Amino acid sequence: MRSSRSHVRWLTLGLIVALIVINYIDRSAVSYAVDPLSEAFGISKSQYGLISSAFSVGYMVFAFAAGPLVDRYGARRILLVGVAIWSVVTAVTPVSGSFIGLFVARVILGAGEGPGFPAATRTVSRWLPQKERGVALAMVGGVAVAGSLLIGGPLVTQLISGVGWRGMFWVLAVLGALWFAAAWVLLWNTPEEHSRVSEWERAHIAAGQLEEERSSKGRVHWRPVLTNRNLWIIAVGYFAWGFMFWGFMYWLPDYLSSEYGLSITAVGLFTVAPWAAGVVGALLGGVITDRVFARTGSPRSRLTIMGVALLLSGAALVPIVVAPSLTVSVTFISVGVGLGFVTGGIWWVAAIDAVPAQPGVAAGFADAAFALSGIVAPSVMGFIVSSTGSFSSGFVVMTVLAVIGAGSMLVLPQRDRRPADTASGGKPDLVAS
Repeated sequence: MRSSRSHVRWLTLGLIVALIVINYIDRSAVSYAVDPLSEAFGISKSQYGLISSAFSVGYMVFAFAAGPLVDRYGARRILLVGVAIWSVVTAVTPVSGSFIGLFVARVILGAGEGPGFPAATRTVSRWLPQKERGVALAMVGGVAVAGSLLIGGPLVTQLISGVGWRGMFWVLAVLGALWFAAAWVLLWNTPEEHSRVSEWERAHIAAGQLEEERSSKGRVHWRPVLTNRNLWIIAVGYFAWGFMFWGFMYWLPDYLSSEYGLSITAVGLFTVAPWAAGVVGALLGGVITDRVFARTGSPRSRLTIMGVALLLSGAALVPIVVAPSLTVSVTFISVGVGLGFVTGGIWWVAAIDAVPAQPGVAAGFADAAFALSGIVAPSVMGFIVSSTGSFSSGFVVMTVLAVIGAGSMLVLPQRDRRPADTASGGKPDLVAS
């Protein structure tokens, strides 16, 4: 007999968080093995740059394309296929043999990891009521991402030291296979499909959902997605935050070493601070989002929180341009990244709010904007540094984009509607689209 108050939704959330951690460690592992890999395959620096972009191209295309598949076939099936693909690609990466082989492997890796966030978003929308999604998606889109960047470096470098760079890739492939095995048994599309979910938990979840969020699968309808103003606003804001995120992810070590003459060991220590701040910011954002929603019942409040956080994040970079020093730079980059990560999981909550019947498509749309910033930001920052010999103009671009993204979220959103258990007393407000 099932427990009267089961908590299977949190087990499901734990599986999704673990998936994202493995996802980010896998995608970044090649950067730690670049020297032995380049020597083994005869890859130049310029070719390695193309290999880095290959992942983002594959990821952007399939993050968007996966959304309809997630909504049509369910998150479970798409996640299992995606994890199987990226685990196999991770395993064959150290034996891909050449630039072309590695380039193709990275494109396929991006394609395999592309469905991760759209499927995770749909899973959360089907497994948690609206009032619990802030913290849940902060764990998925914020804590898991920043946390993986915190632990990924030490984990991967220790694996390279212990089992060699090829062995490192094989160990990571095994981690993906273990997740696949666990998800095959424990992960299901909806609470109705899971035999261990109690009637109390099913009722608790359903009470905080819109009617269209209770379905398992459905046909994709593109017009409500492509004409949804709030979803476009989310995409603009996510691109703005993504430019800052990818810019610091790719260029922060080089900035600290070139501007302040730090050794590689010192750079490693100083780069911990921004991602640690990101973990704190993501948790804070989730808590604030859920509390504000519980008080107001308004999904639009989430866009307001994101807009304020993004605006403050951009403003935090101003001291770095005005009065640069090592202390000022590390402090205010950490503040900026921490405030940016306040939005970390709310993008996915807002995407669900915008198109609740098709969360996979909505999340894929938003994730494609984030992936596009991952292609644009490293190139733009590189052009700025090469042209000016300074990072200052890059920080200015980050700030300007943050202001644009924040302004769109604070000023432009349409009014929303609320689920049956919110302050509207069961009556819908104006629909967001």
